[in-house]
Amino acid sequence: MGRAELVPPHGGRLIDRTGASKAATDPAVSITLSAYQQCDLEMIGMGAMSPLEGFMGEADYHSVCDEMRLTDGNVWPIPITCAVDQATADKVGVGDRVALSDNMSRLLGYMSVAEKYKQDKPKQAAKVFGTDDPAHPSVKVLMEGGETCLAGEIDVVTARHNPMFVEHRLTPAQTRAEFQRRGWSTVAAFQTRNPIHRAHEYLTKCAQEVTDGLLIHPLMGATKDGDIAPEVRMKCYEVLIEKYYHLEHTMLSIMPAAMRYGGPREAILHAIYRQNYGCSHFIVGRDHAGVGTYYGTFEAQEVFDTLPEGGLKIVPLKFEHAAWSKMAGGMVSGKTFPRIEGDQIFLSGTKLREMLKRGERPPVEFTRPEIADILIEAMKDE
Repeated sequence: MGRAELVPPHGGRLIDRTGASKAATDPAVSITLSAYQQCDLEMIGMGAMSPLEGFMGEADYHSVCDEMRLTDGNVWPIPITCAVDQATADKVGVGDRVALSDNMSRLLGYMSVAEKYKQDKPKQAAKVFGTDDPAHPSVKVLMEGGETCLAGEIDVVTARHNPMFVEHRLTPAQTRAEFQRRGWSTVAAFQTRNPIHRAHEYLTKCAQEVTDGLLIHPLMGATKDGDIAPEVRMKCYEVLIEKYYHLEHTMLSIMPAAMRYGGPREAILHAIYRQNYGCSHFIVGRDHAGVGTYYGTFEAQEVFDTLPEGGLKIVPLKFEHAAWSKMAGGMVSGKTFPRIEGDQIFLSGTKLREMLKRGERPPVEFTRPEIADILIEAMKDE
């Protein structure tokens, strides 16, 4: 089998800032990274955020907010910053090398501080998330975070202490190597932070028909309160893939990114990640990366049409809402079957959760029974 030609990394080169050694002498200042920042450190370090080599400087910060691109011209939709409180900022000077630690004071790596600048929180909220409402999960994180950003290249010693799902925690270099081993040159990535129900299964299998393989790539970094526990989600993915997917054309790997619920801009960010992981296509469904009513149903698809030609090498696969049609006897979308009142089986998140808490399986046309049973068991402890 010939070597598969994969899509190039964003910016043309896969960054690797891992493999650093612990310094013989500890830096004078150690910064405790937030949950979001720990995820960003891991993603930057292994190249999932290529071409970034560290936390953004001021020029890139404003260019990303205003123009959705880095100063070097590469498309980039959301600032990746290391914001700290004033007391910490006062201890750090430009040119310093600082330690980066998790919330248990364990060393993660180092940053060579190239810049210090003030974060423009109102501008970032308005430009990136389209709202200043503190009820928006990432606006809340932004407003509660530090005022001063430290920027500079990072060197990762240990990206994550005691990481979950080690066997599925593949770096972009590792997924690319596995795609090549399998002879895949076209790969569709599916982003999810929930168990996969029948509509999602339908989208992924449509994508499998037009590519060599499918990467089911759940986001397992920082999420908001109320999201289903990662252990439960992983069990759902493993069972579903084993029973209902073709194993020679399906892969499962986690993505340890933070979920920003940024709608259109985050859809672009998710596509960049997957291009770096070696995927040629990216499934974008309705309300991708949305939360509440902050974004239009298909805004996350339409934003791809605003990018400059060649801005991304990965191709978005845009899907309409899908559901089981009793009349058609299968999965349909707005493009494949007319909408007839009372025909399609649809459950709201609230109704679904109520059924599961009562120990009731939702209709098989909505979710596979094996997945329902896992969720019912998990909800017994809530």
